[in-house]
This record gives sequence, C-alpha cells and structure tokens, in this order.
Amino acid sequence: MEYKITTHNEEETIELAANIESEKFPNMVICLNGDLGSGKTVFTKGFATSMGITETITSPTFTIIKEYLYGELPLYHMDVYRLDGATEGVGIEDYYKKGGVVIIEWADTIEDILPKERLDIKFISSDENKRVLVIEPHGKQYEDICEAIL
Repeated sequence: MEYKITTHNEEETIELAANIESEKFPNMVICLNGDLGSGKTVFTKGFATSMGITETITSPTFTIIKEYLYGELPLYHMDVYRLDGATEGVGIEDYYKKGGVVIIEWADTIEDILPKERLDIKFISSDENKRVLVIEPHGKQYEDICEAIL
C-alpha cells in the first residue's frame, strides 16, 4: 500500500519527519528518492532534530556516509548518488544492523542491496515549495508506522 502526503513548505516536511521519527526503532531503514532539491535532506534534518541530534545535518554527497552518534539512537545518513550503483567495499549493508537509524538518499540507485523491510519515500516536486511524498512501507513494522501516523 502507498500513502501520499502533500507538504507545502519545509516546515511541513520537517513535521512529517518528526512524526515518523516518533515511531523509530533500532535498525530502521528509510530510503529517500527524488530529484535534486526535492526535500530529501530537509526530511533528514527534521528527523535528526527530533532524535535530539544537535550537529548540523548536510547531505553527505562527497563522504557518502555521515554518522551522528549523539542522539536517542545513532543516525547513519547516506547519499549514494555518486556511487552510481557501485557499492562494493563501501560497507553500506553493515549499517543495517548497527542498532541505529539508516537514512539513504538516492536509494533507488542501490536497490539491489537494500533490505527487504524498509520505508521508501519518494519526493515529487510540483513547485518551489509544494511536494508530494509517496510513502511505501515494506514489512509489518513499517506498515504499522504508516497506520499510526498517516
């Protein structure tokens, strides 16, 4: 089942992220997809802030993975755009079982190594501020989250 949510500004995207964060659990994986500037990093910032992370959240485009270890749970923020699907030796799959939350930007480029159970969120921009977020849960825990907050 898919859910569609429309946000009209960054604050609404951050609020949605905070709502999802309220249902987080260890080894949660959130996969974000969408064009450049569609809100993926804004969502991650909102999620991280709700976790109590005070560090500045930026897209890890050049570092691939940023670890934020000082929140309610560790947050592993990934931007896999530059990998172009070549994930060998990066260790992405190791993060799925580190007990934190993994958020992956451009996740569709590494679909073959994504966990079966995860939350997919696609960001579709319709104008400068308005976004349609298509949320697709994979697995019971993620379905329960969507039922609880959407």
